[in-house]
Amino acid sequence: MTYLTDRAPGHGARTPARSLLRTDARRLSLNGSWRFRLLPGAPGEPGDVGFLPEGEEPDDVAGEQYDDSAWDVIPVPSHWVLEGDGAYGHPIYTNTQYPFPIDPPFVPDENPTGDHRRTFELPESWADAARVLLRFDGVESRYRVWVNGIEIGVGSGSRLVQEFDVTGAVRTGRNVIVVRVHQWSAASYLEDQDQWWLPGIFRDVTLEARPVGGIDDVWLRTSFDGADTEPGEPGPGTVVPEIVADERAYPVTLRIAELGVDVTWQSPDEVAPVEVALVEPWSAEVPRLYEATVAGAAETVSLRVGFRTVVISGDRFLVNGRRVAFHGVNRHEWHPDLGRVFDEAEAVAGLKLMKRSNINAVRTSHYPPHPRLLELLDELGFWVILECDLETHGFEHVGWRGNPSDDPDWRAAYLDRIERTVERDKNHPCIVMWSLGNESGTGQNLAAMADWVRERDPGRPVHYEGDQVGAYTDVYSRMYASVPETEAIGRDDSPVLLLGCSAAESATQRTKPFLQCEYAHAMGNGPGGLHQYQEVFDRYPRLHGGFVWEWRDHGVRVRNAEGIEFFAYGGDFGEVVHDGNFVTDGLLLSDGTPSPGLAEFAHVVAPIRLELDDEAVTVANVRHTADTSDLELRWRVEHDGHAVAEDRVDLPTLRPGETGRVRLPAVARPATGELWLTVEAVLAEATTWAPAGHVVVAAQRRLPGDATPASRPAPGRVTGNGGAPPAAHGGEPPQELGPARFRRGRLVSIAGVTVGGPTLELWRAPTDNDRGSGFGSYVGVDPTVGLGRGVPAPSNETTWRAHGLDRVVSRVVECSGTHDALHVVRRCGAANSVLTMTVDEHWSVRDGEVALRVEVTPGDGWDGVIPRIGIRLDLPEDVDGAAWFGTGPHDSYPDSRRSVRVGRFEAGIDELTVPYARPQESGHRSDLRELTLRRGGVDWLRITALPDGEGRLPGFILTRHTAQDLAAAGHPHEVRRSGHHYLYLDAAQHGLGSRACGPDVWPDSMLYAQPRTMEFVFAAV
Repeated sequence: MTYLTDRAPGHGARTPARSLLRTDARRLSLNGSWRFRLLPGAPGEPGDVGFLPEGEEPDDVAGEQYDDSAWDVIPVPSHWVLEGDGAYGHPIYTNTQYPFPIDPPFVPDENPTGDHRRTFELPESWADAARVLLRFDGVESRYRVWVNGIEIGVGSGSRLVQEFDVTGAVRTGRNVIVVRVHQWSAASYLEDQDQWWLPGIFRDVTLEARPVGGIDDVWLRTSFDGADTEPGEPGPGTVVPEIVADERAYPVTLRIAELGVDVTWQSPDEVAPVEVALVEPWSAEVPRLYEATVAGAAETVSLRVGFRTVVISGDRFLVNGRRVAFHGVNRHEWHPDLGRVFDEAEAVAGLKLMKRSNINAVRTSHYPPHPRLLELLDELGFWVILECDLETHGFEHVGWRGNPSDDPDWRAAYLDRIERTVERDKNHPCIVMWSLGNESGTGQNLAAMADWVRERDPGRPVHYEGDQVGAYTDVYSRMYASVPETEAIGRDDSPVLLLGCSAAESATQRTKPFLQCEYAHAMGNGPGGLHQYQEVFDRYPRLHGGFVWEWRDHGVRVRNAEGIEFFAYGGDFGEVVHDGNFVTDGLLLSDGTPSPGLAEFAHVVAPIRLELDDEAVTVANVRHTADTSDLELRWRVEHDGHAVAEDRVDLPTLRPGETGRVRLPAVARPATGELWLTVEAVLAEATTWAPAGHVVVAAQRRLPGDATPASRPAPGRVTGNGGAPPAAHGGEPPQELGPARFRRGRLVSIAGVTVGGPTLELWRAPTDNDRGSGFGSYVGVDPTVGLGRGVPAPSNETTWRAHGLDRVVSRVVECSGTHDALHVVRRCGAANSVLTMTVDEHWSVRDGEVALRVEVTPGDGWDGVIPRIGIRLDLPEDVDGAAWFGTGPHDSYPDSRRSVRVGRFEAGIDELTVPYARPQESGHRSDLRELTLRRGGVDWLRITALPDGEGRLPGFILTRHTAQDLAAAGHPHEVRRSGHHYLYLDAAQHGLGSRACGPDVWPDSMLYAQPRTMEFVFAAV
């Protein structure tokens, strides 16, 4: 079994790497139904049948006469662990761990091996082919190929194209192909990406007839030579052709009809650069492509070219002479049913959603994607960092001892991987950087890869985050650098040494463009603090933005024994080692539903900035290439959430970097209530990725006027006493106040419906960021000191549970009243804790409505942050929706609320929370003015919220579940149903941060135990 432990790349009849081009050469797809069987271990070399059925040799399986009728049938492309309802094993998720012993290059004998077998018919017309090539676009992890019983070779590099010359093995008519795929091999040590381990032939399998005199490869290197022109304006360009073909292919003609290019070369020696007087440049915002063909004696290939030039000038990363700001995402290939099998419709939908969300860049984490994706990225327009199929992260657990990145025995494998990455995709203009891989430590093999890339393609810089000292990369790249550290890098005046660097290395790194190849970890509810990063990126030109981790959750769609569908994550398949739900850390849920985090990111990184005053809007165009001629401005004015005026205004054409001011019509100011101006920059016409009217960015401002709320004051308010309701003293507590009924001071019904509460709530179902502890805490720390990574501390969840915030109980200290008022004092705390909160409830009534003023006062001894300060009302299960005046449409938290606006909204109960893969806190709508609860779709109860003494308004959550029940469940379908729905009214919530794999909540958004007051008016509708 030495071929499984061979450190070198595949061998046999493999052919050199080349571009994947459109061609008129004959092709035959071998996708479809294949015979399949799963062997429990890796079969040995021929003659070693220890793992084969008795008496069966590998050559028997590969031969034409072999009877495979007893085998199963599976589709190709596919992952066998996602087929057969578990009959072929299960997926394994690890982030950094290896799911086998770290004993390179060896792998266990218990090595699931899938034999794939099918027949195909080769047409008679193929008899004249000079060569026949068999191409595999993706097979995990190592595989052997036989055709008609002849062993062809071994392939390695799961997400890399391998082509084999099968000319001497195929024949016209019926043929048999067998592919034996091993889950584990030496290559697995190089493919420890944060992803599912999914064996199988998961990309296309194709035969190609290479004609005599064919064109084997083409690279049309293009440049835009008009860097001095205005952004997006035409200028001169150059095409530098590289053609791989023998003499029989000539004469060869290059045509780019739209540019008038029609050049013929009679021999390879004549091939020379072609200058074009006037071309429109390609950019992510204006992705101008030209159709090109290269035609020889026997073959024509076609491709789309874009003219653009990438240059690093000092500490600036420039495309076509202008600085690039990456507003990007890391994108794994994923489909919840298919795994990494490419689904074009799903991919197109995802990329269009990225465009609508102001995302302009993609890092292909952590391998080259399906080749069709690169064509789509060219066409739709994205800056792309194309990453090699390389990660050895598991060696970090042993101090990088034995890491292949610094072992000469692995050098050929490393170089083969980068060569196959670059050669396949070198024609794509969207690729502006090559990345050597991800989280593979550092060492001589990575340096050798960088040298190879520079020699092969000097027109694109080399990226690799693991080269933190800048020994062999062209940009300074980091993951999850905190905001203070990022700002220090941008200022370039910090005496603090860069992470992992000496003084000299720090100085070198500071001369380069800086980007965050991963930041703002989007796991669960979050990330918070996106605006802080963007403000720093905007302030310092050497900071070139970054890539959120990551685009999409990677849950596997499954059903439990009761047939309930859910999305599985690590551990759900009985893995020996796994990393839990860390695989669900995207801006989209596994089914493609956008999270609130995506809306926040879209707003924060918008390429058009709007700033409102009372009379006008200032518009700043911070795009790279495009002017604002594709946009128009829409405005509206709302009085207490109801539109009173709206129209559109012309937006002057602003070039990138320009700012303009647009006056808005005057609007009459009402005597009471809130008047809000909203301005939106929208697409004037439809594009390929969005309809006309799509909102690129919006801004909102409260217009000055009488601040008196339009709703009447709370019952019981007395002028001159600070707004507090009259105290209730000495009497028996009332049983009834307006629409509310009480029993011994506890609310039991309102508006004719049984309810429970209010109950003090200090707990929230911990978010993934609340559970994180890898990054330090800012609690009690000045985050601007040093690198701003905080200090080591347990997770917030650990601290909160230690304080018993998930199990608070209460006792009544006082309960008294009059005929129209009720006063209840409760002391609240947890078992085995001295920490207490005192809750004063003041109930009063007037004109058939009941008012509640809640004052929460912490006792002594509180330290650290807490999740929330609020109350909970237990409602009947038929409360199924709400309409509200406040912020929306999605939820908001102290450090994630730039994308919400004040207005009137409505939603069903299941739309008011987010079904994250692991249940957690979600759904908080801040700054509530008015809330109407619905039963069976009919309005039932109106709750008016009044500001506290500092003008702060509460927020609300309407949910089917308690925070405690959410926290106890591993998946949404496992959350206990209690027979109630729940309304949380929160005076305050702790922020979100990114501590699942990133910085803590910034101190400004932290919540500490503190006195807070809330006041509400309840009325039957």
